[in-house]
Amino acid sequence: MKAIIPVAGLGTRLRPHTYSSPKPLLEVAGNTILGHILDELVILGVDEVTFIVNYFGEDIEKWVKKNYSFRSNFVEQKELRGLGHAISLAEPYHRDNEKILIILGDTIFSADLAKVLEWKENALGVKAVEDPRRFGIVELSNDTVTRLVEKPEIPPTNLAIVGIYHISQPFMLFDSLQEIIREGKTTRGEIQLTDALQRMLEKGAPFRTFEIDGWFDCGKFETMLETNRALLDKNVTADCIKSLHKRFPGAVFNGPVIVGEGASISSSVIGPYVSIGSGTMVKDCIIRNSIISSSASISRAVLEDSLVGKEGRYQGSPLNLNIGDLCEVRS
Repeated sequence: MKAIIPVAGLGTRLRPHTYSSPKPLLEVAGNTILGHILDELVILGVDEVTFIVNYFGEDIEKWVKKNYSFRSNFVEQKELRGLGHAISLAEPYHRDNEKILIILGDTIFSADLAKVLEWKENALGVKAVEDPRRFGIVELSNDTVTRLVEKPEIPPTNLAIVGIYHISQPFMLFDSLQEIIREGKTTRGEIQLTDALQRMLEKGAPFRTFEIDGWFDCGKFETMLETNRALLDKNVTADCIKSLHKRFPGAVFNGPVIVGEGASISSSVIGPYVSIGSGTMVKDCIIRNSIISSSASISRAVLEDSLVGKEGRYQGSPLNLNIGDLCEVRS
C-alpha cells in the first residue's frame, strides 16, 4: 500500500513556532503532528510514502528516515500552487496504478481506514462542519457522490472533505490533474485537488464517502491546545498517571498528562491536559492545559493555556505563554 502526504505549507498561523520548525514536526500529545499520522499508516501496512515538501523539507526528510523504516520519497514543490499541483508531483512514484491514500500533513485523524482500503471505489473522508465555505464540499445521492465543489460561496451541503482520500484509480487522478493544470483551471488562485476529483467523477469514476470519527485540527495556537486535550483524553489511562507518579515522586499529576523519555520533573503540579516532551526539565511549577516541547526548561512558573517550543526556556511568574524554539524568557 502506498500513500502521498503533502507537507509543503508554511504554517504561518503557528508562528513563531514555524519560523524554526516545519509545522508537521511540531509536538502535540507526546508525538509530532506527522508522527501521529505515520503511526496510523504503519498499522495499516503502508510500505511506501511520498512526501511533497518545501519549507524545511530537509528537516522533514531527516526526521522521517530516522524514525521510520518504510520506503520514503521526497519531492520538492518549488512553487506553492495549491494542493492539486502538489499531488501531481508524486506521479512518477505511482505509475504502477496501485491504490493510494492521500492524507494532508496536518490532519490527525481517527477512522476505520482498514475497512475503507477494502473498497473498490474511490473514497473521501467527510465530516459535517459549521462553515463549509472553507472546504471542499460533497453532494450525495444515497451513498454515492454526485458532485464535488471547492470552497463554494453558497455551499450545497455542510459535508466537508477533511483531508483523507482513498484513490483506487491513480492513473485517472493524475490524468485529471494534468488536464486542469494544462487548462490553467484554478479555484481561488490555486490548482485544487477537489477540481481534479470532480473531473474524475465526470469521467465516470465511482466515489463513496466514509465518516471521520475524530478529526483534530493543528492549524493555529488555540486548536493545537484543543487537539492536545482531545488526544490526551483518548490515549491516557489511569495506569499511565500512576506510572508518572512512580517516575517522578516529587511531583503531582492531575491527568490526563503525558511525559516524554528523559524528562525531569520535580516539586511541581502538572495537569490536567499537559504534554511534556522528551528531555524537558520542569521544576517548581504549576502547569495546566499546555504543550511543553522537547528539551525545554521551565522553572518557578505557573503556566496555563501555553505552548513552549523546543529548547524554550522560561523562568518566572504566572503567565500565558506562546514562545517558539530556542527562546528564553525570564520574568
